[in-house]
Amino acid sequence: MILNPVKITFLEKIAVDNGFDLERGQEGDWLVFGSSQAFVQIWLAAPEDALFLVAFSRSDISDMLINLGEAADAPFPKGAAAVRVASGLPSLHRLVRRSFQLARALPDEPLKTFRNKTANLPRSTEAERLVVQRVGQEIFRDRLLDYWEGRCAITGLNVPELLRASHVKPWAACETDAERLDVFNGLLLAPHLDAAFDGGFITVADEGGVILADALDHDSRKSLNLLAKLRIDTLAKAHQRYLIWHRRHVFRGAQEGDLK
Repeated sequence: MILNPVKITFLEKIAVDNGFDLERGQEGDWLVFGSSQAFVQIWLAAPEDALFLVAFSRSDISDMLINLGEAADAPFPKGAAAVRVASGLPSLHRLVRRSFQLARALPDEPLKTFRNKTANLPRSTEAERLVVQRVGQEIFRDRLLDYWEGRCAITGLNVPELLRASHVKPWAACETDAERLDVFNGLLLAPHLDAAFDGGFITVADEGGVILADALDHDSRKSLNLLAKLRIDTLAKAHQRYLIWHRRHVFRGAQEGDLK
């Protein structure tokens, strides 16, 4: 693999356009990039004209990318946890962009950001505590937009201004800030689904199926466009403990499904 000036310029643009704004030079056949907005490093290589390799410094990010590209047999650059293959330009853009989004959202990056932003904020009065809470909720929403790629987890609605950051286990019920800022304790939802979820009229099974409460009659389901079977296809295992809590403490009763 030889990185000529044209390929170098091309890969640099791919990295910068997708959040990796720190150029860290070249290691053999790999270009190395970091990000000023996320704790992660990637390596990019272009062994063929339409074939690219992307290596990641974090295994948790790589584990979330199993549906994007194929695992590569190529030798890992020093410090990399995994390498994936991107066939074609759209695939490369998506893989690099997704790694940046996940780096901002996983596993405790939102909590670190929250602590940095609120370290010097007073918490003596209720008004002051509400200010701190608003900071946390803004960070939580921002990171859910990253995790769900700006789309409703159920419907796919992709108008960020209309989407709601819905806690699975509500903010007030969480025992720690780590729970409150955990992206796996959140779903990005269209407004009507956010209201139904928060009110316990719908919940989600571990495998992703949306379960409707008996309190929603047929006409109500029709009005809410809930007659068709709905599901979330991209739940992670880390969502399960929060979904179990929601089914036990928020959901108003089962229509179907596993409510363990």
